[in-house]
Amino acid sequence: AKKHGVRVLSIVNVVGSSIARESDDVIYTWAGPEIAVATTKGYSTQLAVMYLFALYFGAAKQNITQNDMVEYIEKLKKVPDDVEQLLKVEQRMKELAKQYAHSKDVFVIGRGIDYAAALEGSLKLKEISYEEMLELARVGANVLHPRSVETAKQFNVPMRLRSSFKLDDLGTLIIGVNEMEIYKPVTGLACDNSQVRVVICDVPDKPGNAGKLFTLLAKYELSVDMIIQSYARSHNNTNDIAFTIDKDDLTRFCAFKDEITKLMNPSNIHIDEDIAKVSIVGAGMIDRPGIASMMFETLARENVNIKMISTSEIKISCLVEKFNAKKAVQALCKTFELDGAEAAVVRGTLPD
Repeated sequence: AKKHGVRVLSIVNVVGSSIARESDDVIYTWAGPEIAVATTKGYSTQLAVMYLFALYFGAAKQNITQNDMVEYIEKLKKVPDDVEQLLKVEQRMKELAKQYAHSKDVFVIGRGIDYAAALEGSLKLKEISYEEMLELARVGANVLHPRSVETAKQFNVPMRLRSSFKLDDLGTLIIGVNEMEIYKPVTGLACDNSQVRVVICDVPDKPGNAGKLFTLLAKYELSVDMIIQSYARSHNNTNDIAFTIDKDDLTRFCAFKDEITKLMNPSNIHIDEDIAKVSIVGAGMIDRPGIASMMFETLARENVNIKMISTSEIKISCLVEKFNAKKAVQALCKTFELDGAEAAVVRGTLPD
């Protein structure tokens, strides 16, 4: 169309999608986060917009009267009530969902205009971005080494991750985030049980102390992951600095703990080994509100307390008690509709 000088108008739900970027004009339906690939709400809102377009063009070309247009719009307004009637078979839907939830294969059929939706609905995690794969690797998913992904990203080389046990499975394609249609806000989950939390308590709140602490850690070649500095206590002008290190580095840390005491003059250095870091990753989190609240509310429903939180544009990590890790992973998989291929529990076993 563009080669012939025709303006392109797209009707999409996902802000900044490939279709939107290629279009001259965009109508966003704002149907909310797309948890599944072919979402009913996204599809329905697009059909509603097309319906209104048809009415507008019909009236402009005088193919329908004003009274006809009003009648059609009134019928469109009744769609929510019709949907409510359909949803009264919710129990039957749940039974079917349970029936197919653990099936190895599901054949999705679509005819006419629904053929494209059937193709979309049959997708699983066939694509993931370099950024998402890097985050998953860094938070504990031992699927690919981070350096291999970094090299592919640097030279924009597509990667394909396949199973050596399923030769007919094409696996997952790893590409640039700008080349992807982002359907799911969360595309992966990882759990890391190999970290230790260190809390330096009552550190004097003055410029340079954090720099001194982490310079000392760097001197002894200790890699630090999550870092949190608490709000300063006004009565004694101190705060707490908490961070996580790899469990294998704990002995080395304890060897120079006295140097930290001498340097920072804390009231205590608390070490917590009974922790696990649970992380969700997805390029669809960018500029999409509500993902963090979904994660935190899910953990709250399971009575899982959060000890530390760390975020990036496409990742949210929570530090939880180790005995709650398995429960947290299972609950988050359910909330974000992730299956075994998308949830990687690595670096330590989950306690029952």
